Amino acid sequence: MLGDLSGNLMLGLSTALSIENLLYCALGVTLGTFVGVIPGIGALATMSMLFPITFYLDPTSAIIMLAGIWYGSSYGGSIASILLNLPGTPSSAVACLDGYPMARQGRAGIALFMTTMGSFFGASVGIILMVLFAQPLVALALSFGPSEYFSLMVLGLIAASVISDGSAVKAIAMILLGVLLGVIGLDIQTGQTRFTFGMINLMDGISLVALAMGLFGIAEVTSSLRQAPGAVLQRITLRSMIPTRDDVRRSWMPMVRGSSLGSFFGIMPGVGPTVASFIAYAVEKRVAKEPQRFGKGAIEGVVGPETANNATDQAAFIPTLVLGIPGSATMALILGVLIIHGITPGPSMITDRPDMFWGVVMSFWIGNLLLLVLNIPMIGIWVRLLTIPYHYLYPAIIVFICIGVYSVGSNVFDVFLVIVFGLLGYGARTLGFPVAPMLLGFVLGPLMEQQFRRTMLMSGGKLEVFMLRPMSAAFIVLAALLLTWSIWAAYRHRERTDPPAAESPSA
Repeated sequence: MLGDLSGNLMLGLSTALSIENLLYCALGVTLGTFVGVIPGIGALATMSMLFPITFYLDPTSAIIMLAGIWYGSSYGGSIASILLNLPGTPSSAVACLDGYPMARQGRAGIALFMTTMGSFFGASVGIILMVLFAQPLVALALSFGPSEYFSLMVLGLIAASVISDGSAVKAIAMILLGVLLGVIGLDIQTGQTRFTFGMINLMDGISLVALAMGLFGIAEVTSSLRQAPGAVLQRITLRSMIPTRDDVRRSWMPMVRGSSLGSFFGIMPGVGPTVASFIAYAVEKRVAKEPQRFGKGAIEGVVGPETANNATDQAAFIPTLVLGIPGSATMALILGVLIIHGITPGPSMITDRPDMFWGVVMSFWIGNLLLLVLNIPMIGIWVRLLTIPYHYLYPAIIVFICIGVYSVGSNVFDVFLVIVFGLLGYGARTLGFPVAPMLLGFVLGPLMEQQFRRTMLMSGGKLEVFMLRPMSAAFIVLAALLLTWSIWAAYRHRERTDPPAAESPSA
């Protein structure tokens, strides 16, 4: 077992250290840091914009680049949080609570340095967990049949909708809309057209690129136009980033706790780094000997959450790459790259394409090492990026989105789809409907349909087969329990918040 693991790691290292993969890893983490620093763009919008490029890349290089953008944004996101009190990414919002007070005390450099070290530590723990548990999970997943895969996908979608922030009912509605959009086009088995309304452009289905770039590119930029920051930035030098002995003493245990919490929540679908960072902050405040320091510049309140969100970013790849079940919209995009390149996501990828799987895993180490170089010596450059006028930046992004989606199929119809989905995404955000579950439903919907049909063919059309197989039944029961719990929690919340009915006046 140990020999197999060391052999796989060496195979992955040789793949990750190729010139091409190194270049795309460096490109990904650099772009990730950039979009993390600039508030309002986000890693998901950037990954959506670069999705067309992956058509022309080797799939390993494509995933390495997109993954670098994902975890690199967490490093850069803390810069705007600490300096401007405006989070560069949602998961960095909690860093504002103590990071900005530290900046006002003249300790911004220390806060930035310690968050970078905490981010690296948390990411390292997440990578180690992937290395240790990938093969045992594959051995379990290879025993799954189509009924188990269908039930697991149902559980993943339900968990992603009820555990995440916001209304579970709205999230489930968006999942169903995504599944409906995913089945548009030709039926793979019968060749019949479905929901095309006679439009030839929909025969091949809706483009994942157009959907992602509209929902997370156009809609994200439009929503962010009202959030342009205006603040005076302070100069950060390398000397000002050197922490004191007390800062180090106060930071190492929050790193340990944050990485443990982040790794746990990263494996769970639908939780994500934002929830993990806020829970890590609450834990640090609870265990602190002087909780009154929090909110006034406590280093623990910055390091713990930043460690947690980076551990979550890395651990999220475990269910995505090992089981083929994405827990977030970002992971769904990663899965989309595999599907477009004809690679079946899940345990078969590890056995059929070990160079690809372990190459991606080892690239995480390289990418996080590059992020140390990018974030500590080059902090002054990232700080200056915050002075870019937003009225120049955002129109250019929209133009690149339209050019990118057109370049994929040279089809003007896809550009119109981007605009439609951009308006849909913006409207959904305005009304409080989460758009990430829609992308999850779009990606998993066709896969669920395939597994459901295979199950029906193998069982002779008997639905009870889902409850007769133990693992499938366990997943279905867990999904039902989660759904019941979310309905009960929503009822209790409404009961607490609704004002009591006014008593009728006596006659």
